[in-house]
Amino acid sequence: MRDLEKYKGIIPAFYACYDKDGNVNPNGVQALTRYFVEKGVKGVYVNGSSGECIYQSVEDKKIILENVMEAAEGRLTVIAHVACNNTADSMELARHAQSQHVDAIAAIPPIYFHLPEYAIAEYWNDISSAAPDTDFVIYNIPQLAGVALTMSLFAKMRENPRVIGVKNSSMPVQDIQMFKQAAGDSYIIFNGPDEQFISGRVIGAQGAIGGTYGVMPELFLKMDEYVKSGDLDTAREIQYAVNEIIYKMCSAHGNMYGVIKAILKINEGLELGSVRKPLAALIKEDETIVTEAAEMIQNAKAKFLN
Repeated sequence: MRDLEKYKGIIPAFYACYDKDGNVNPNGVQALTRYFVEKGVKGVYVNGSSGECIYQSVEDKKIILENVMEAAEGRLTVIAHVACNNTADSMELARHAQSQHVDAIAAIPPIYFHLPEYAIAEYWNDISSAAPDTDFVIYNIPQLAGVALTMSLFAKMRENPRVIGVKNSSMPVQDIQMFKQAAGDSYIIFNGPDEQFISGRVIGAQGAIGGTYGVMPELFLKMDEYVKSGDLDTAREIQYAVNEIIYKMCSAHGNMYGVIKAILKINEGLELGSVRKPLAALIKEDETIVTEAAEMIQNAKAKFLN
């Protein structure tokens, strides 16, 4: 019997944590994990886009996941993104994730070459076969992966009993409805685009995974409360405030995740380092944006958290 309840809620995408030399910092990973436990989120999504997975080695990803699991101590639902741009490395990470007793693994489709649907399905199923006792989540992010999860491919993947749902980061909210209607309540659809959080929840997403949740988890938790209670007017007000914060963070020269890490240092005292090249690090001119965004988060929490 599927246990989908452990996936229903706010699941921040985990950020890459580096030391001053740009190497993975286990202490930072554990500190960030404990931060999420203290904030009361449902779980974490490890080694995904927000974790800069494209620019990390297999060994990097193993170190990060091991330290997340050690610090979480069973208090978080953990979904490990294991996709690499070749099947062998992806399967190795899937086996490792299962050995760490994660709740689920996830994978984007292969990028760069545009593969036919049967090849994408084989790639995902090969990965899943390496973790036969672990749930599998399809990650649909066509604007970055270059290929979209079609209804026919989704139907094919549901033949795999380990597939439990879709992390849907496509921009059309309608995609959530289509996946939800096709799969029914025995599958879970996660909202992906943070700027459309309440839209995705209202149309059928039962869980949510997002890259900006980690810098302001209280606001997403509060939005979720209002959606559940039916107070969509207040939920919308918070969504607008959150979106303004996201727009501000995206206005920097440096990559948004560099901005987020700098904000977490100001607001939460977390030392997570910078971002890994070729992602753009922050420059001096970004300092004002970081400070303003940090204050916007503080003000929003003061306004909406009771």
